[in-house]
Amino acid sequence: MEIKLFDSELKVMDVLWAKGDTTAKQISDILKEQVGWNKNTTYTLIKRCIAKGAIERREPSFLCRALISKEQVQEQETTELINKVFDGSADLLFASLLNRKNLSAEEIERLKQMINQLE
Repeated sequence: MEIKLFDSELKVMDVLWAKGDTTAKQISDILKEQVGWNKNTTYTLIKRCIAKGAIERREPSFLCRALISKEQVQEQETTELINKVFDGSADLLFASLLNRKNLSAEEIERLKQMINQLE
C-alpha cells in the first residue's frame, strides 16, 4: 500500500513518529511552536492524513496513531526519486551522492561498510 504524503503532512507524521500516539491538540501545540501553524491548519492536515490512511483517530480526545512507519515513507520517497530523476537506476543515485565530493572520511567508510554488507 502506497500513501503519498505532502511535505506539510510529513510534518504531522514526524511528530507522531517522534512522540508516539499523540492527541491532535498536542500535535497542534508542537507544530505551532515549530512552524507557526494555527490549530485549524494542523487539524486540516491531520484529517487529510486520516483520509489517506496514514493516521488512525481514536477517542477519547482525538488521539492520533501513525499507521505507517517513517521507514515505509522513506522507502517510497527514495523509490520515487530514483524512478523520477535517475531513470530507475539506484547506482546513478549513488554515483550522484558520491560526486558531491563533500563526504567526510567517516561517511565514506560507512558507505564502504554498507556495500560490503550487501555482498
